[in-house]
Amino acid sequence: MRCELLLLLAAGAFFLSPVVSSFHNVTAQEKFQFHSWTKKFNKTYNLNEYHRRLHNFLNNKRRIDEHNAGKHSYTLGLNQFSDMSFDEFKKQYLMSEPQNCSATKGSHVRRVGPYPDFMDWRKKGNYVSPVKNQGGCGSCWTFSTTGGLESAVAIATGKLLSLAEQQLVDCAQAFNNHGCNGGLPSQAFEYIMYNNGIMGEDTYPYEGKDGTCRFKPDKAIAFVKDVVNITIYDEEAMTEAVAHHNPVSFAFEVTEDFMSYRDGIYSNPRCDKSPDKVNHAVLAVGYGKNNGILYWIVKNSWGTSWGNNGYFLIERGKNMCGLADCASYPVPGM
Repeated sequence: MRCELLLLLAAGAFFLSPVVSSFHNVTAQEKFQFHSWTKKFNKTYNLNEYHRRLHNFLNNKRRIDEHNAGKHSYTLGLNQFSDMSFDEFKKQYLMSEPQNCSATKGSHVRRVGPYPDFMDWRKKGNYVSPVKNQGGCGSCWTFSTTGGLESAVAIATGKLLSLAEQQLVDCAQAFNNHGCNGGLPSQAFEYIMYNNGIMGEDTYPYEGKDGTCRFKPDKAIAFVKDVVNITIYDEEAMTEAVAHHNPVSFAFEVTEDFMSYRDGIYSNPRCDKSPDKVNHAVLAVGYGKNNGILYWIVKNSWGTSWGNNGYFLIERGKNMCGLADCASYPVPGM
């Protein structure tokens, strides 16, 4: 969706076109809230688009209000996606190609000994790059990959880089990745390892669309020596890896309410836990426990307007939405 123009303003009042005014049960407050929301997120529509966007917005807002009125471990809120249906959101922001990400035999070696109850690599030093925004391209897997390698390199060398997601979109197809239609971090780490490096974002900037590979070996600034996969469903090994090594990339299934996540520990009994249902890849940068609930601290790639400044918490220890199906992390090379 690329919007054009319509906000009808006259003498400071907000008016609806005739087609919009036929939408039943729209309160004056809801009209004002939609107008305020369009201004906040700089949204403009043509006449044909406007009614559909208002309808989506009201459906999402009413669902948010109903959820927040109940007792849940997380809250929902309006964000930049609030004028979209979930079907539309899935097509633009989630991985459309089927992903079977199970690692039945992982290469992660378990340590002997305890690990801390709380871990957040953001608080350990300059080890986590800023939240980025994938835009309307199902390239989340590239941001999970670059985020993981950026952190691994920073922990090993003290230098935090910004790596080129667009190189992965354009160049990693031979490793069963599909550009804006999806991919997996473990396969992207393998591409970087066998490709002998990845360029920086400054020399290979992100475009948010499929393109022709323009990798230049002499411009590569980060390398992968090995790819560590964590055995399927072994969430304790994921915790140990985050505690003792570095942030861990994982994929999971996003369902409709997650689109509007605002804060708190996300938990969903209705999402799928099958490794062939995952549709979004992210980066676990830490973990903790609150009121008896274990959780992951996760960096997303939908910009800082979404969630808690671009981050979310998700329940840990239950393979929530399949998050323990295909976790991995890179060992950086030189």
